[in-house]
Amino acid sequence: MSVQFGIDRLLADPDLRGQLDGRRVSLVAHPASVTADLTHSLDALIAAGVNVTSAFGPQHGLKGDKQDNMVETADETDPTYNIPVFSLYGEVRRPTGQMMSSADVFLFDLQDLGCRIYTFVTTLLYLLEEAAKHGKEVWVLDRPNPAGRPVEGSLLIPGNESFVGAAPMPMRHGLTMGEMGHWFIDHFGLDVAYRVVAMEGWDPDAAPGYGWPTDRVWINPSPNAVTVNMARAYAGTVMIEGATLSEGRGTTRPLEVLFGAPDVDAGAVLKEMHRVAPQWLEGCVLRECWFEPTFHKHVGQLCSALMIHAEGPHYDHAKFKPWRLQALAFKAIRNLYPDYQIWRGTDFKYEYTNDVLAIDVINGGPGLREWVDDAEATPGDLDGAAAADEKVWSNIVRKHLLY
Repeated sequence: MSVQFGIDRLLADPDLRGQLDGRRVSLVAHPASVTADLTHSLDALIAAGVNVTSAFGPQHGLKGDKQDNMVETADETDPTYNIPVFSLYGEVRRPTGQMMSSADVFLFDLQDLGCRIYTFVTTLLYLLEEAAKHGKEVWVLDRPNPAGRPVEGSLLIPGNESFVGAAPMPMRHGLTMGEMGHWFIDHFGLDVAYRVVAMEGWDPDAAPGYGWPTDRVWINPSPNAVTVNMARAYAGTVMIEGATLSEGRGTTRPLEVLFGAPDVDAGAVLKEMHRVAPQWLEGCVLRECWFEPTFHKHVGQLCSALMIHAEGPHYDHAKFKPWRLQALAFKAIRNLYPDYQIWRGTDFKYEYTNDVLAIDVINGGPGLREWVDDAEATPGDLDGAAAADEKVWSNIVRKHLLY
């Protein structure tokens, strides 16, 4: 049976859709917010007679046209429907009272990647908090977590919250957005009218998609989320945004490499990774490659790199550990090049934070960086700390799982 996403269920069910009759509706969406036949959710809802009175775009915009991180989007008026399109990544990250007054029910239809740092998670929290304040209703039109159920990474340490770290969750959280909404409401004690239009037929452990249904087209939810391979690797490769190494931006396969740099020998790094913690390389194949970024870090320079293939016959869903894999790559580089400037400095204000290293913002604390830089730290040290956090998280969210 093919999987029905939340938007498809809403459109197919007159009784469900009827609950929106006589109410002003707002849609939170981006380019991957499409139906099974690839009609954008905004067009599909209006065609179905839903009274859509506003729309919201998250980071990268409703159109998904903003290529890089930290490129803001302005509010606009939709030229076809003449409704306001509010930006939640422009002058504000949190919907204002004026924005909230534009509708009674807010439909959240964002395709996520299953990673804490992907900002749509935080956008959901902010929407729920503002809906609670203003007496509005939120429906999540649920979509798959393409990374599936596996949980990985240390929990964000309270006090390290940011737009890329909404709450104490691990890097790879294993939830759908509908499930995440339930956890947010529970964790923060929110009093908000909330419902999930759940998927039908989604099995996050089913081969061969393991989270992503293979009969559905992958559409970039953000410009650099190009493939399902990227979605699987992202909980590790996103950490390179806090490093001087290239994450492959400026190429056609960004965030699918463990690193790229003109002054690092990828082959030697791979050999060192096998020596230090071969068990963390399981579940995928790493391939040496070269690229020359057309923009971003190391622009115009030939970079030696390692490409991740967590796909096809090389992928083992249970064994693949992208967060540990990326940590291991950093560790191997540190071992081989003790004085290498791996981390971006505090002058780089990641997601507008001040006086904190980007790598620590990304990880929700300094633990991973300190492990990489400590010559005495072993794989067992990082694994033990993370495994304890992963167990805590899995136990906490179990009651919120819908599938």
